[in-house]
Amino acid sequence: MRSCFKLFLLKQLIIIPGLPNILSNPIEYLKGVGPQRAELLKKELGIFTFRDLLEHFPYRHVDKTKINRVADINFQTEYIQVAGIIKNIGVIGNKNARRLTARLEDKTGSLELTWFQGISWVQKTLQSGHPYLVYGKVSFFQNKPQIIHPEIELLTQEKPEANTNGRVGQGKSFLEPVYPSTEKLKARGLGGRQIGKLTQVLVGMLREKDIPENLPITVLKPLKLADRYTAYRQIHFPPDTSSYDESVRRLKFEELFMAQLRMNMLRSNRHRFSRGVVFDKVGELFNSFYKNYLPFQLTGAQKRVVKEIRMDTGRGKQMNRLLQGDVGSGKTIVAVLTMLLAIDNGYQACLMAPTEILARQHFSTVSELLAELAIPVKLLTGSTRAAERKKILKELLEGELKILIGTHAVIEEVVQFNNLGIVIIDEQHRFGVAQRARLWQKAGIPPHILVMTATPIPRTLAMTAYGDLDYSVIDELPPGRQPVTTVHRYESQRSRVMDFLRAEVAKGRQVYIIFPLIEESDKLDYENLMRGYETVKGYFPEPKYWISMVHGRQPGEQKELNMKRFVEGDTQIMVSTTVIEVGVNVPNATVMVIESAEKFGLSQLHQLRGRVGRGADKSYCILLSGQKLGNEARERIRIMCTTSNGFEIAEKDLELRGPGDIEGTRQSGVLNFKLANIVHDKPLLELAKKMSTGILEGDPDLVSAENLQLKRFLEEQKDNVIWSKIS
Repeated sequence: MRSCFKLFLLKQLIIIPGLPNILSNPIEYLKGVGPQRAELLKKELGIFTFRDLLEHFPYRHVDKTKINRVADINFQTEYIQVAGIIKNIGVIGNKNARRLTARLEDKTGSLELTWFQGISWVQKTLQSGHPYLVYGKVSFFQNKPQIIHPEIELLTQEKPEANTNGRVGQGKSFLEPVYPSTEKLKARGLGGRQIGKLTQVLVGMLREKDIPENLPITVLKPLKLADRYTAYRQIHFPPDTSSYDESVRRLKFEELFMAQLRMNMLRSNRHRFSRGVVFDKVGELFNSFYKNYLPFQLTGAQKRVVKEIRMDTGRGKQMNRLLQGDVGSGKTIVAVLTMLLAIDNGYQACLMAPTEILARQHFSTVSELLAELAIPVKLLTGSTRAAERKKILKELLEGELKILIGTHAVIEEVVQFNNLGIVIIDEQHRFGVAQRARLWQKAGIPPHILVMTATPIPRTLAMTAYGDLDYSVIDELPPGRQPVTTVHRYESQRSRVMDFLRAEVAKGRQVYIIFPLIEESDKLDYENLMRGYETVKGYFPEPKYWISMVHGRQPGEQKELNMKRFVEGDTQIMVSTTVIEVGVNVPNATVMVIESAEKFGLSQLHQLRGRVGRGADKSYCILLSGQKLGNEARERIRIMCTTSNGFEIAEKDLELRGPGDIEGTRQSGVLNFKLANIVHDKPLLELAKKMSTGILEGDPDLVSAENLQLKRFLEEQKDNVIWSKIS
């Protein structure tokens, strides 16, 4: 029944007017595909429709008319195309480690060809003693050149071997696309070359109406962009390299521009239509705290952010602002001033943190700061006792309680506010969207939202992943805050490192020693940590020294207790995995030792370093590593030892790891570009942002004649139903 329904739907795609154009057709309907190949393309490459195949772009083009000699290969050669006679075809190795080898010989030398996958199929198709055209990536085994899994094609009369000028045949060069494939597809006759032939069939079928223009002339003309139909044709089959470059630029710009346009429209609509509570005055509590109880002079960055929040909350529109600031930059003071602004205007404030220990720290800090103003502040967590919980819920509902600080417990249905005006969320990426949304629903008019993060976000990433939020940056550290000295030490220097730790502990200081989570198995991670813990105990024996240990397998209560002992100074050393990465504040801790530092990402190393240097004493971060370091690991460690600027580190992290690998990017779809890369295409991203902003300033609803095609395209994308994926 299901297959019949699917077949019915597939037929409808082709015969019913008004349904999506030819590009929405299922891939099995393309000449040369059929049901079996279609299943493979779906499973291996996610190609379900004609459009999916059109957007399966080549990753390079090769001038397939150009023939090199085997003698031209050297250690700098990356890819090469050679022509010659195939000889010595045979399978080597046993059942578990088989490989197929063959030798290609031209007039200048010989080259080994090797296959590890699809051996049976390749062996059946190769003909010993016949001429072949071979293309692939060169590697060396025992100083002899080889190509593993080459693209290989039998040379025929129509395509003779190399002529005297090193070309196949005569005439101008021909740029042949090279497509991503998989070993499974290659074994079934769907390698990069065969995918190219299918794409050629598809492109030959397409007309201009099938790929309509979606950018207005006001964008195309000043940027000298290729039209969309031409760009799609020439990115696959360009007449020359400049045509290819123009097509790539056009399609990359389109991806970035459409992403920026969607983001800017969301933000624009929120600014225009969302309703929010009004904080129309700066009252007595705010002014009294600012003039009399502020523990230090605000930095210029803090003053700027407070001003941005005051303007946002006074407009009658809901504020939705991301506040990012490096570790120790003073986000908490900004949060306190924002809460006072709400209370002065007759509203309640709520601050939510991801862990109980972080919520307790916020409660302690806020209570201490506001002690002289006699503002009621309460803490609500999972461990709050029933009697206290009942009292908090009553005071909250009646409006007596002005500030509630808590964990996930604050989003429970029983927690009801009298007049909630502002919600502040710390380390917002640790909460799910649904969890956060439950807080918005606790007031008739949605409260203002301020989300804070100590994870610096590169500007290029913020523009793309957080473009629908207004965002503020605290990019200065408060005066008097000492920079943390970061050094790199090898495993062979461990004894010297431990001597230094003993000297710090003798001064009354405390120390973190962090072990990585590197295995796929919790059990193995636990064993690694326990070995490390025993090593540390050998250097710091009880009862002279006391050690806390924290890891993910501990029950929550045990973990909280061990952390609490360290926070309160009952233990001098904390041995832990990265669970202490965010939020723990122990001003007396002056040394952070990171074991196997080469196994951590840059952003994580920076977050861990931020756990020290929070008091008045000089602090240190020691990166311990093995002797052998890869280039990337060496570069990460070098960056950590030369800068403490979180935003510089975040940009470097983005460059090294790429946008797809950065944790916490909140909208998974927004970075899934097929061509564009926000690191390498930063100038194009800036241009896309500028153009999209300019269009929306003049035409926020995209109703003008020149922008209608843009609006139509966005609506089609939003409502796009991929019929061929119905099963």
